[in-house]
Amino acid sequence: MHVMNFSMKKIFLSLLFISSSLLSQNTGIDSVFVQKNIASQSIDSIQNNEIKETVIAEELYTNDDLKLMDSLLIEAKFKSPLYDSIQYVINDKDIIGNVTEIVSPDLLKSRLAEINTTTPFHLAYNPALEKTINNYIKYRKKYYPALMARAQYYFPMFEQYLDQYDIPLEMKYLAIVESTLNPKAKSRVGATGLWQFMYGTGRQFKLAVNSYVDERQDPVKSTIAACKYLNSLYDIFGDWDLALAAYNSGPGNVLKAIKRSGGYRNYWNIRPFLPRETAGYVPAFYATMYIFKYADELGIYPEAPQIFNFQTDTIQIKRSLSFDHISEKTGVDTEILSFLNPMYKLDIIPHVKNKGFAVRLPRNKTFEFLDKEHEIYALADYDDSKREKPLPKYFEMDKRIRYKVKNGDFLGKIAAKFGVRIKDIKRWNNMLSTRLKIGQHLYIYPKRM
Repeated sequence: MHVMNFSMKKIFLSLLFISSSLLSQNTGIDSVFVQKNIASQSIDSIQNNEIKETVIAEELYTNDDLKLMDSLLIEAKFKSPLYDSIQYVINDKDIIGNVTEIVSPDLLKSRLAEINTTTPFHLAYNPALEKTINNYIKYRKKYYPALMARAQYYFPMFEQYLDQYDIPLEMKYLAIVESTLNPKAKSRVGATGLWQFMYGTGRQFKLAVNSYVDERQDPVKSTIAACKYLNSLYDIFGDWDLALAAYNSGPGNVLKAIKRSGGYRNYWNIRPFLPRETAGYVPAFYATMYIFKYADELGIYPEAPQIFNFQTDTIQIKRSLSFDHISEKTGVDTEILSFLNPMYKLDIIPHVKNKGFAVRLPRNKTFEFLDKEHEIYALADYDDSKREKPLPKYFEMDKRIRYKVKNGDFLGKIAAKFGVRIKDIKRWNNMLSTRLKIGQHLYIYPKRM
């Protein structure tokens, strides 16, 4: 039996956490938890990539060690811009068996019935929903105060447009399930923003993507697009629960699940016929609604938000500016500028003819910006004159081609041909490796032809 002192164990746990976190971000591993069999292997030779010896995890690590690894990995995923709704959604395999009872079934039934009277969603007691709620409260309770702080900024804005498009206001919780209210969230398959739009769907709803701006990350424009998309889904199904399921998996999968279920149109009846991740998607939405509704009773209290949306305003800019230019002359921290303006990918606000780009600022700083406008533009002019390398050219990504892999092709060659990056090609095509097959088709958004 191997003996490992406390310091070595701590180092090994840290390395394991880091490698597992990076692996999950780069390969799109669904599970939030570190698999115990990873922890049970000791790698003696990294150079040869050979496992020289195996030790039983339980001999080296206590349950507290394993819980620490789980907690660290969950925390990294909640804070990472590489995000997928599946990381928030609990899969059935994670709630099978006994789950610690935090909320009793009787209390849960009465509270769900109370919520159900005030919403067009169909909230009813279900063992799977009970396990999801108890799991969230037990394992993720500490993340909700920060999440609720972000909600205090975004929810009033969401509600404004949800009301305008006649969508239930509770739909605001969908953005938590999709992105944990991180406008820069990116999934492993390329879905982006608060509402996790794929590139094609974003274009369908007029969300532009170019070298400087990704409007899928624009809180206002993406929320309007999400409202339009949700309305179109409701028109198909006439049911908000099914519209939710279709938002995640597409209307085709929901229609197939209805057919396979024998024609049922209740979410719980078609749930067994939905894709695995979608099966947990609507319960995650319900659980989030429940936790926010009864946060006080659960002992969950929001942190103070950085700023409220009503405390901000926008100003049209007259030339390209960086966040640094604005920060230097107005004193607004660049982190605040990045939070308020997440759609600007390079922390630069471009100025393009016939396209009005604006900067969102704390309202008490808008007058200072206007007073120092000439100084800000003069600083930008000065920096441009001293810059050796020009800023990237403003480039609209509005055309997609379908490329057929030929003999002799490899990703680096194809990327160079179209002026894009290898990692972009992999993201656009949901590729986990760089291997190609002759005749394989790739979707590419070329910068040059």
